[in-house]
Amino acid sequence: MKAVLIVIVILLFSFFLAGCMKSLSSGILSGPGTFRQKMDMRYNLLKRSYLVHVPPSYNSKESFPLVVVLHGAFDDASGMEKATGFSQLADRENFIVQYPNGISLFGFLQHWNAGHCCGKAAADRVDDVGFIAASIEDLCSRLNIDRHRIYMVGFSNGGMMAYRFAAERSDLLAAVAPLAASIGGSASAEQPEWRIPVPEHPLSVISMQGMRDEDIPYEGGISPRRGGERRYYSVPESIGFWVAHNGCAPAVDEKTSYLGYVTVKSWKGCAGGSEVSLYLLKGWGHVWPGKVFLGSLETGNPLKDFEAADIIWEFFKRHRR
Repeated sequence: MKAVLIVIVILLFSFFLAGCMKSLSSGILSGPGTFRQKMDMRYNLLKRSYLVHVPPSYNSKESFPLVVVLHGAFDDASGMEKATGFSQLADRENFIVQYPNGISLFGFLQHWNAGHCCGKAAADRVDDVGFIAASIEDLCSRLNIDRHRIYMVGFSNGGMMAYRFAAERSDLLAAVAPLAASIGGSASAEQPEWRIPVPEHPLSVISMQGMRDEDIPYEGGISPRRGGERRYYSVPESIGFWVAHNGCAPAVDEKTSYLGYVTVKSWKGCAGGSEVSLYLLKGWGHVWPGKVFLGSLETGNPLKDFEAADIIWEFFKRHRR
């Protein structure tokens, strides 16, 4: 009971902080920072929303790249901003970050309809592809966004949503980065498998996966930690889908770094100048691989300085739509 009360207090505190955040008006944007924007789209009477981080270098006369970052299940836009460090990176590298919010239960526990997962969003067939596309258009109407440099990142349920969005709206993105995610699966033995559709255009993909992830396992199948009947496509199947769709050369370039804790597999010679990269993290579980979490590792751990956001952005910078 005490643990439940602690969770409730944390959720209420997060809700209070979100309520205090500055709103992005329809007029002139005053100064850099993170702003909250509500949209006319609703779910269960609540307006859908997103956060947007604007770097100090922004000016309306110059178009800026946009990175759309999707949180995992039972997280939210604010939590994703803190965990990933993308806002701080945007201040250094001069791009805009958008953090959309999934649907919530009683204002909390946000999640996405990624097709095969998860929860009420999938059960109610919430049009999250439509919402995210509309949120991007809403932001483009308020800020000067370079439409040739719109990218998407997602973690866990958000990574699955990024896979789905990239497949269904490849016309909007220049590259996508799903982490700890799968392109499909089934909710139970009674339900048919679902997989993302074939995209209309080639799209560059960079993915990361912890080899000790017990929520979305590398080998696919049932989650060792959660149990139940839900099954996921494996990471090799998920990456293989994009390698085949992009028409990449069959040979894979494989390198190791961080004293063997990180293996990078890359496929080149893909259609339209696209590429596919997969980062496999030895000993890493179902947690965002960045300094917020890696900084707590013991001194001398090779992964201590690994920063997913930096690596993803360097990949994104090579690609335009």
